[in-house]
Amino acid sequence: MDKPHQESHFFAHLARMNLIQRWPLMRSVSKENISEHSLQVAFVAHALAIIKNKRFGGTSNPERVALLGMYHDTSEVLTGDLPTPVKYYNPDIAKEYKKIESAAEHKLLSMLPEDLQSEFAPFLISDSAHSEDKAIVKQADSICAYLKCLEELSAGNHEYALAKRRLEETLKERETPEMRVFLDTFAPSFELTLDEITE
Repeated sequence: MDKPHQESHFFAHLARMNLIQRWPLMRSVSKENISEHSLQVAFVAHALAIIKNKRFGGTSNPERVALLGMYHDTSEVLTGDLPTPVKYYNPDIAKEYKKIESAAEHKLLSMLPEDLQSEFAPFLISDSAHSEDKAIVKQADSICAYLKCLEELSAGNHEYALAKRRLEETLKERETPEMRVFLDTFAPSFELTLDEITE
């Protein structure tokens, strides 16, 4: 028997990801929204999982990791993007923001028809994702922020100099062999011009 039609606002919310700007306190040569960022994180996370499997004996599922990357910031359609210096100003603020983030994730999940929720939950609810997959997406997230800094600095925007130094520290803390391969192989191109990368 067919299920009764149930209207859902889930994808209408996701469509608004392109309205939420990242780096809101920074002057940027090129603006970036969370929709663009999430796609780049999905690309990078997928690559990290493949490198891990091919070169370091990993058993990750690159497609699942890519999906997790696509959905990793969706809760921000309800919370907005809180700047990192504010979000991590002290442990109390970080803890409270995690609660807000979790509530937003559950609210977003609840917008889906009930029979579909269990399929989307592993991607929308950060606590339900496999810990190894989450770690890869976190690594990809940091790499993408670092690549953004390289792009801005190469365009002459020194506003991103301190962010780059901080992200270099974060990348060192999270470094894995697959991250090192990705950064050595792909990151230098982000400091080049269009002519230089198309020669």
